[in-house]
Amino acid sequence: MKFRLRCIARLITIIVTFFFMPVGCMVAAHYSGDGQGYRTFNRHGSTGQAPDAAAEGAVIQVYAARAARWRGAFGVHTWIATKRTNEQRYTRLEVIGYRVYWGGGGVQVRHGTPDAMWFGNHPNLLRDIRGGQHVDALIDRLHAAAESYPYNKRYQVWPGPNSNTFTAYLARQVPELRLELPSNAIGKDYLPHGALAGWTPSGTGAQLSLRGYAGVLASLEEGFELNILGLTAGIDLLPPAIKLPGVGRLGFPDKRRIDIP
Repeated sequence: MKFRLRCIARLITIIVTFFFMPVGCMVAAHYSGDGQGYRTFNRHGSTGQAPDAAAEGAVIQVYAARAARWRGAFGVHTWIATKRTNEQRYTRLEVIGYRVYWGGGGVQVRHGTPDAMWFGNHPNLLRDIRGGQHVDALIDRLHAAAESYPYNKRYQVWPGPNSNTFTAYLARQVPELRLELPSNAIGKDYLPHGALAGWTPSGTGAQLSLRGYAGVLASLEEGFELNILGLTAGIDLLPPAIKLPGVGRLGFPDKRRIDIP
């Protein structure tokens, strides 16, 4: 009996230490900020991470930035920017939640600044893929996947489907991206159509998920992740890093440039 109680106590300690304490620290840091209204932040200017559209061939870039307002204490918002070889502007593919709340469709495929600030939060470049006709073909598949996204009229911040569910869906349809989404991209583990098992977004492993509330993931790209109540902790070996809920990745960054002829 005492042994069982010790095991339970240790399990509770592990969960509190690795799942709830990091989130608590992020919440405290968020509310100890300067309190500047999110509506005052610039959301259109480039942060200098995307190449000039007119001087480059085909480009696919994936970004993640802290979510707006209180959501930023828990996770990030992700999107994909594309530019075909013969195009002079970038197109952003992302889901905007408030459009669903107003009765519209959440999926947005529109011209825009690929690396703009997101409600005052600097975006981090996750994947940078460049090339010619082969990248054009990948872009066509990404746009087709955006059209087939099953939750255009549905949005739920936690545990999904949300903007990260959308990006993960596109990544699974185009595994050539080998996209590893941040562990604090809440919603990425919400598998479409209520599936309990599926491929990871990178396409290099498998995962089990109970509609985003709990699950486990093992993959060459993502490493090992454990999801409890939508919060993810884990470890990655390629490159080495630990992953904490709210905080995200601690260690070597996973930013990657891929050139495809």
